[in-house]
Amino acid sequence: PGSKSSRARRTHIFSPFGSVEAVKKPTGRLIMHSMAMLGREFCYAVEAAFVTPVLLSVGLPESLYSLVWLISPILGFVLQPVVGSASDHCTSGWGRRRPYILALGIVMLLGMALYLNGDMVVAALIPEQGKQRTWAIVITMLGVVLFDFAADFIDGPIKAYLFDVCSHQDKEKGLHYHALLTGLGGALGYLTGAMDWGHSVLGRYLGSEFQVMFIIAALVFLICLTVHLCSIPEAPLRDDNTETKPLVKMDDPYEYGSIEKVKNGYLKSGYAGIKTLSELGKHYVNIEHYYLLALCGVFQIVYRGNPYAPHNSTIYLRYERGVEIGCWGMCINAISSSLYSYLQKSLLPYIGLKGLYFIGYLLFGIGTGFIGLFPNVYSTLALCSLFGVMSSTLYTVPFNLIAEYHREEEEQNRGEAEASDRGKGIDCAALTCMVQLAQIIVGVGLGFLVSAAGSVIVVVICASAVALTGCCFVAFFVQYVE
Repeated sequence: PGSKSSRARRTHIFSPFGSVEAVKKPTGRLIMHSMAMLGREFCYAVEAAFVTPVLLSVGLPESLYSLVWLISPILGFVLQPVVGSASDHCTSGWGRRRPYILALGIVMLLGMALYLNGDMVVAALIPEQGKQRTWAIVITMLGVVLFDFAADFIDGPIKAYLFDVCSHQDKEKGLHYHALLTGLGGALGYLTGAMDWGHSVLGRYLGSEFQVMFIIAALVFLICLTVHLCSIPEAPLRDDNTETKPLVKMDDPYEYGSIEKVKNGYLKSGYAGIKTLSELGKHYVNIEHYYLLALCGVFQIVYRGNPYAPHNSTIYLRYERGVEIGCWGMCINAISSSLYSYLQKSLLPYIGLKGLYFIGYLLFGIGTGFIGLFPNVYSTLALCSLFGVMSSTLYTVPFNLIAEYHREEEEQNRGEAEASDRGKGIDCAALTCMVQLAQIIVGVGLGFLVSAAGSVIVVVICASAVALTGCCFVAFFVQYVE
């Protein structure tokens, strides 16, 4: 039933999950889809708050810290595009993206379980005191690597899943909800991590605050992941050689709906190449490898602490105080990111993606510059809100540009018989693996920079310089679709 025009706007997908109206997704469904980002960021916040105390508690040698942070990004940088391409051609009856999201979610939980509970498990399984420390270090390192690998990896399939099942307008709306709930998840995670769980009833019952945080984070992530996987159905992909069952019934040929690339009623895998993605990826890494870095180094600058100092020393107590205040700074950053993601929707019609991109880099560059020049606790906490603007920008604008590039390419290729094997999964993976490249650059080069400068203040100064340079890339080298 309904008018002819309303029928023409609908695309019905016949799949094991039933008929899906493709063009307009309810806001509730988009929020459900974004819950995975809330859960992931909550777990990230827990890691940021607890991973250093955990590594110190198991006695990890200082020389191995760089190795812990390098293994995961190297694996991710090499494997992420491979998995992105594999998901583009996945023929699972559950859809192309959700099997990978579920698998990576399980790896995240496994990694979190190992790094927060590794020493307790080792103590229970290995009675020999001499071997316990070695195995505790191995298990904890393995947990950190697995968690970081899966948590970084999962972003690509989540974004590709959104792009596959939504119209262009809903993609933009969905990305804003992703950024909104990412900020909310981070804020909740840092606030939860700031509480003294060790002296609570749960802490005394479970043994330590690490076990309490694992239970809380695991429950939050499992609930969020389940809601995400049940949010929007995917139509299974069929190989081009088995075009015997129509997966999408079209009222008009070549009309675009829930699954973007539809030819004569059949779902086709692959999209034409997007030449502008390489520029976008290069630009994306310019700031990303300093972004996380600046957040971590700021409060070491302000408090002049040292995590490797004796635990009864004033310098170590300063470090602990810096970590505590740093959690509040990260919480402010997360809240700011969440609020700005909502403000972006109002600004977009007036300044466009280019303006949003430019503002994000400019404010981040100015903020980190002021922190480096004037390292004061209260000004630093206030300027953390500008970090949130950059965070929200990176979670939305680059992926909006990918959506724009694909829409332009699809319109150009509409009606063509053949398409390339390039899909949205590999493009999202190519963009998100720049985060891994960023971490590799930081892990290899940061120690040299700090040693040469004699102070960690070089971290925020470099972040400011790179961000302001990024403004030039945004203005002159990134292609925007009119």
